[in-house]
Amino acid sequence: MKLKPFSKKQMLLLTWWCGNSKFKDCDAIICDGAVRSGKTFCMAVSFIVWAFSRFSDASFAICSKTIRSVRRNVTVPILPLLREMGFSVKENISSNYLQIAYEGKENRFYLFGGKDESSQSLIQGMTLSGVLLDEVALMPRSFVEQALARCSVGGSKFWFNCNPEHPAHWFYREWVKKAKEKNALYVHFLMDDNPSLSDEIRKRYEGMYSGSFYRRFVKGEWTAVSGAVYPFMDKEGAFCEVPDFPFEDYAVSCDYGTVNPASFGLWGLKSGVWYRIDEYYYDSKKEGLQRTDEEHYSALCVLCGEHPVRCVTVDPSAASFIQVIKRHGRFSVVPAKNSVTDGIRSVSTALKSGRIKICRNCVDAKREFSLYRWDEKEGVESPVKEYDHAMDDIRYFVTTILEDSGEDFFAFAADRRKSCEVIF
Repeated sequence: MKLKPFSKKQMLLLTWWCGNSKFKDCDAIICDGAVRSGKTFCMAVSFIVWAFSRFSDASFAICSKTIRSVRRNVTVPILPLLREMGFSVKENISSNYLQIAYEGKENRFYLFGGKDESSQSLIQGMTLSGVLLDEVALMPRSFVEQALARCSVGGSKFWFNCNPEHPAHWFYREWVKKAKEKNALYVHFLMDDNPSLSDEIRKRYEGMYSGSFYRRFVKGEWTAVSGAVYPFMDKEGAFCEVPDFPFEDYAVSCDYGTVNPASFGLWGLKSGVWYRIDEYYYDSKKEGLQRTDEEHYSALCVLCGEHPVRCVTVDPSAASFIQVIKRHGRFSVVPAKNSVTDGIRSVSTALKSGRIKICRNCVDAKREFSLYRWDEKEGVESPVKEYDHAMDDIRYFVTTILEDSGEDFFAFAADRRKSCEVIF
């Protein structure tokens, strides 16, 4: 594995627990800041090396929002490096468990996903010598506090890593703002702290975000969202004509409504870009007449025409409409993923990067883009529930169809032989 030298902050993250460090007596480390700043990779390596410097035959936990994100962000990137360093790694994928050995020592590392309040039961009852919490701001407080409570072994430490969220977030209030009180080392990262990130890639990331998300993920600030949700979509140049070429694939996204408007989008794929080429939008309040599930299904068929639609993703709460689609048997139907804030972030990135484009004939989507705004009530982290029906169906498309592979890439940022000595 070819790695570049560490930056100053990455070296601090790697060595804060070492015997000659002035931070060695801290109980925890908190790293937050910009995306692609190299903090996750360095924290994972440091966590494993620290574990072997202090313990043998001990248990540890590595946690993220989901098991998939634990593997994608933490274990998959570091395992090749650990093996190069002389560690022996046995991975039990079905049991979410790593058995790692080094120079006669052996420790166990359990992988956990903390996606909701019920997740705390997964880690309850364990005895741990340390825990690494990646994406900690995306996990429920109950899970995080249960994980910390499991660290009852003398010399155990907490390792926190995240990108910023809103300033009313419990982790920001209870840990980032109280780092000294908690005897925690706080290190704030920016993209400049990752030597592996080229200027070209840095500029690409800077162009992927706007507004509050730019301040969070590029500037690394814990800031409240405000104003338009998609401020860069307020210009006519943000939209395109329907392309005059055959598409490789088709899909439909549906935000179902009876009292509220129903919005369906027809998408066509060409050369890696999905175009919203047509839409169906029905507002029963405006029209003065509600439509039944069967009438909405008929409208779906008209929207699709003779196109070979691969699948239809639908608002997961629309159980009756999903059953109607299944009963007719023409379309494969997939309940949509419905995480609002994360979904909006994904839509923003997809629009800015050009992975999705909205065609000008989708007039209701265009109208909603101009009206869709964040709720500016203090402590609220969601859009106003108004002018959001096409916005929701676009979000369902991105989170459920566009991102179905969960692919990502990593910025490795170290040369272990020249810039970091493993000190036991």
